[in-house]
Amino acid sequence: MPFREDCERWGNWLFRYRSYIPLLFLPLLAATFAFSKDLPTPLTHAPTWEMLCFLVSLVGIIFRVWVIGQVPPNTSGRNTERQIAEVLNTTGPYSIVRHPLYLANFLIMLGVVSWAALWWLVLLFIALFWLYYERIIFAEEAFLRRKFGQQFERWATSTPAFIPRLRSYRPSNRPFSWRKVLRQEYPGWINLSISFFVLEVLYSLFHPAAPLHWGWGYFAAIMLLGGMFLRWLKYHTSLLQDTITAP
Repeated sequence: MPFREDCERWGNWLFRYRSYIPLLFLPLLAATFAFSKDLPTPLTHAPTWEMLCFLVSLVGIIFRVWVIGQVPPNTSGRNTERQIAEVLNTTGPYSIVRHPLYLANFLIMLGVVSWAALWWLVLLFIALFWLYYERIIFAEEAFLRRKFGQQFERWATSTPAFIPRLRSYRPSNRPFSWRKVLRQEYPGWINLSISFFVLEVLYSLFHPAAPLHWGWGYFAAIMLLGGMFLRWLKYHTSLLQDTITAP
């Protein structure tokens, strides 16, 4: 099989499981806590450092909210079965970077991985993230190139793939939809809050002298209950259904 076709095939496979494979980093962090003798305990378990890591992830969450709240239906989202794009997004966040959701995911996971305060673990994460998402991006752009042709080529030529170019920003012509954000993004908020609480518990488990900061547990519980409520609204009411019909 030619290399380009092989990359696209693997990219499409990884695309279907892109929401789950990053969770493999949690066992890696657990192993780090268990076996590393050089873990910088005072920094790792300092509330200031934990909050700094959380803020990095929060920037990613906010970036995802910006993207999901403005894109048209059947474009960017949490679809996993196949590539979908009824139109080519080129405004709003897509005017400064071609893959804003993947950039947001990178920041979210970077905050979680940085919690251990180990430089080599952060570098390992960056390398694995690049290898993982490079194939997904390759497959996605191959799909968009076939579907939109010259329109895609013009946009891709002027818009960076991953590092935002803020001076290129062009506002979206779609109004922002909080209903869509609340309907689609609550699983990510739950996963983030639970991830930080799990890290806290794992660290305390392998370092019994360290206090357990229960604030992360309370935060995870609140997000879980809020997510359950939003899920109920999503499937049993029409309150989170979009009323926006703009293109």
